[in-house]
Amino acid sequence: MKLLSGSPLVDRSQTISISSLDWTECLDKRPTDRTSDDLDIIFSRLKEVKAFEKFHPLLIQQLCYYSYFENLEKGVTLFRTGDLGANWFAILSGNVDVCVPSENGKGHTLICTLGAGAAFGESILYDTPRNATIITSSSVMLLRVEQKDFKILWERNKQYLHGVITSLSQLTSAIDPKRRESEFDPSLIPHVATSKLLKDDPTRNPALPIVPNTSVRIQHAAYVLRSCILGRAQQMIRDRKYHLKMHRSCLVGSEMVDWLIHQSPILHSRSQAVGMWQALLEEGAIAHVSQEHYFKDKYLFYRFSGDEEGPLIRPSDIELIECEEQLTDVILTLTQIGPDAMLRMILRKLPHERTIDDLEIIYDELLHVKALSHLSSLVKRELAGVLIFEAHPFKGEVLFTQGGESKSWYIILKGSVQCVVYGKGVVEIFHEGDDFGKLNLVNNSPRTTTIILNEDNTHFLRVDKDDFDRILRDVEANTIKIKEFGKDVLILDKVPINVKTIDGTYQVYYKYFVMSGTSEKMLEHFLETYICVTYEEGDTSLDDFLSTYVIFMPINQICARLLSIYKAKPQSRLGENIDLVLQQKVKVIRFILEWYDVSRETFFEDPKINVFLDDLHQLIRVDMKIFSQLKEEIKLIEAIIENDTEHKEIRKSKLPWKQRNSIDKPKMIRPSNDVIFKVYCADHTYTTMKMRIDTPASKIIKVAADKLGLRCDQPDDLKLCEVKSTGERTIYKESDLSISYGLSLNGRLFLAPADHLDALVPLPEQEGLSRGTWLKLEMFGSKELAYAITMYDYELFMAINQHELLYQVFGRYKYGKITANLDIFMRRFNEIQFWVVTEICLTPSPGKRVQLLRKFIKLASYCKEFRNLNAFFAIVMGLSNIAVSRLSLTWERLPSKIKRMFSEFETLMDPSRNHRVYRSTLTKMTPPIILFMPLLLKDLTFIHEGNKTYLIEGLVNFEKMRMLSHTMRTMKICRSQALQLQAPQGAKNMSEIEEYVREMHVIDNQRILNQLSNKLEPRQT
Repeated sequence: MKLLSGSPLVDRSQTISISSLDWTECLDKRPTDRTSDDLDIIFSRLKEVKAFEKFHPLLIQQLCYYSYFENLEKGVTLFRTGDLGANWFAILSGNVDVCVPSENGKGHTLICTLGAGAAFGESILYDTPRNATIITSSSVMLLRVEQKDFKILWERNKQYLHGVITSLSQLTSAIDPKRRESEFDPSLIPHVATSKLLKDDPTRNPALPIVPNTSVRIQHAAYVLRSCILGRAQQMIRDRKYHLKMHRSCLVGSEMVDWLIHQSPILHSRSQAVGMWQALLEEGAIAHVSQEHYFKDKYLFYRFSGDEEGPLIRPSDIELIECEEQLTDVILTLTQIGPDAMLRMILRKLPHERTIDDLEIIYDELLHVKALSHLSSLVKRELAGVLIFEAHPFKGEVLFTQGGESKSWYIILKGSVQCVVYGKGVVEIFHEGDDFGKLNLVNNSPRTTTIILNEDNTHFLRVDKDDFDRILRDVEANTIKIKEFGKDVLILDKVPINVKTIDGTYQVYYKYFVMSGTSEKMLEHFLETYICVTYEEGDTSLDDFLSTYVIFMPINQICARLLSIYKAKPQSRLGENIDLVLQQKVKVIRFILEWYDVSRETFFEDPKINVFLDDLHQLIRVDMKIFSQLKEEIKLIEAIIENDTEHKEIRKSKLPWKQRNSIDKPKMIRPSNDVIFKVYCADHTYTTMKMRIDTPASKIIKVAADKLGLRCDQPDDLKLCEVKSTGERTIYKESDLSISYGLSLNGRLFLAPADHLDALVPLPEQEGLSRGTWLKLEMFGSKELAYAITMYDYELFMAINQHELLYQVFGRYKYGKITANLDIFMRRFNEIQFWVVTEICLTPSPGKRVQLLRKFIKLASYCKEFRNLNAFFAIVMGLSNIAVSRLSLTWERLPSKIKRMFSEFETLMDPSRNHRVYRSTLTKMTPPIILFMPLLLKDLTFIHEGNKTYLIEGLVNFEKMRMLSHTMRTMKICRSQALQLQAPQGAKNMSEIEEYVREMHVIDNQRILNQLSNKLEPRQT
């Protein structure tokens, strides 16, 4: 029978016993419930367990988090041959027997006994049956790790599990070669090899100096120590022979420690002296004779620099006296820098070479690092095992360049660096304790800055991407602030998003999103991290920016910044090269393409765009001589300039609301269009005017006053106002635009002195119709009417520029922009609503009125079927108007089926719980959908009034922009498909119907409508 503990044979008498089991209470907790103190207690005990001496410290740390404690009596079966496993085990104390079924099928055959330190049960990695039966042969204390946790443990610590795992399949196959060997495949373990490349890398090999030249301070210290050794113990420095090789003028490491301790009472330990000698070694003042070892308190040979060749030069008596006088000061200096040298030496070891004590030293240091202050102790302990030391000797060296791949996160241990943005130069200086690079690692985006060393001998702590993703991605700081020139310019928060995996499922993924920032910095951020870069399907940040920029960044500012980036000249001293220049030029061009994709027909609304594109086009033509790659890019710009929306190079967007390159090219009203309108005086005389739509009220007043012959002593005396059919007056500001399209249904423009406004009264024609059109409506079918209304409404709906919604909510006068297309669509809603009320109130016959009421309800039903929610709501609200709803005698005569239908329609209009029924119905529809626009504007207004546009220090509140864009995206999705309705069959008078629905005449004075209603069905007393 064999006795095994891990892989080496051990004496049963060496089995450990654990006297105090208080720490096991911490292991009884669920891993998620264990506190930092719990983990520290568990780790401090496990590292003292002799059976775990061969376990790597990092593996022990992971066991602290994932394992459970089990105390079992003799004779307990852990699992049987053929079982599917659920746990992995590591023995703390006691023994277990490994058995297999006997060949005769009766009982078991004992293969071996496993003792303290053995670990087994790896079949759970592959979900394969157990190859043996495990039975406790004495009282046993175990650590148990569940399958899901062991798989994590395995992925993180494959190399450390090598040599620890006992493969049951290999044990059993020794008896039965035919036995399946599937429990553990050692080939899956990566073997850690120290390559020559690492040996030659000073930042990874602590036996090499980390600076090219020794500092004056260390040179002086080495000179004093060498002189004093030659003066007091000259036998220490001599030629020594080892393995038939002679080493000249060298010392033994342990003797150097002994000598140094005896020179001063301030040295209390040998490790302190080791750190002092390491301080000399890392600057090249001393070295291992073959540069294979850092300074160790062992029988290893070291020598002072300069003693390699030639005779040993001894100090003169005078020099010796001077050195002995300076020895105390030198030792004091070295005691101050020794601990840092010791830390650097540990950090330069390969992670798998670090001991438990090494990890404790690193952990203690991490407690004082500013950049890690928000992390838990468990995370800091994990970092202690993976942090890599990196040293750079010369100022001006480029650490990484803008646009490069994000591979590591850096913490400055010593020195400072310059943060350089292309086209801006140095925007910030990072100092000791600062960190950089995590934003791009979390977001999987390219570097957004170039980092250049600002001092000689700059030291970093580095975490590479794989380790960062494993340890830090989900626990990093929730907020990142980016500074330029000492001020915050961009603030990002970490937000969970659902990302679709390869197998079609979704998993939570964290990413930093812009919360606020300066307009220019946000533009630069999106240019760097969203252009020519693959990003998550659900990330709409770029679209949010392009949908809302009109609020906080004028077009001329965007164009100027993009041109500035495109024309920027590379500065080689700042690490900028020709590849970065080309990359930035391409990014600018692709950003414009994205901008055009979002804006489409409104892209050229501002004439500054044309100038900008022409300038850029000329620059690209010049640059093509240097960068041949721009020959393809210029085609994109030319396609945009020519407004060629079908150009083959304009790619298909992955955003669903941008799938179609052009949507029916709507008849959009533009600011440069002319409009004809009338301006009346108090005596109802008028003048007809033809002006551009974007003409301000001040100019209309001036021209109309001249035409009407109105004169005032003061220029501000004349006022332009709308007089509604109700007699209500609305005075326009001089900066107001698109006035004629903003009038109410029967409103008229009047011009009068300010003190005569009260004398203005409506025109007789403003009262509206005196007779209804019910005779004509009788000839129209409900479905034909719904079709004609929907086609016209769709035309108006598609003509709306999404920015008009923002201008309407924020105040168009602030931006000098028109909202004519939105005004017409909103006016259309009121027109249909009052059309329904007008026609019913002007139908004197009760029978005809019931028929008309029924027709309107069916009309609403067809509009809903055609997904014209705007008209549907307008009709239902018209039927709910008090002038109609009070006609009880008319409603009573409706068939019950029609009544129930209308009742269902009213349910859709229920405003409770923020119009939940309507919103739920909307999500179930497929595009195209003509939206209920008043509710969309209400949502935007609520966001605007409840959130500041600018935060402290003038930063744009981009979270508000994101909410606005998300709300407007409803309209984008509704317009993402073309309307393809089939005209009703058999309709002979469609042209007449279409003409009718485009020229509706209504009464919009509620008082008159109520009077007409009372005449139809007088109030009952």
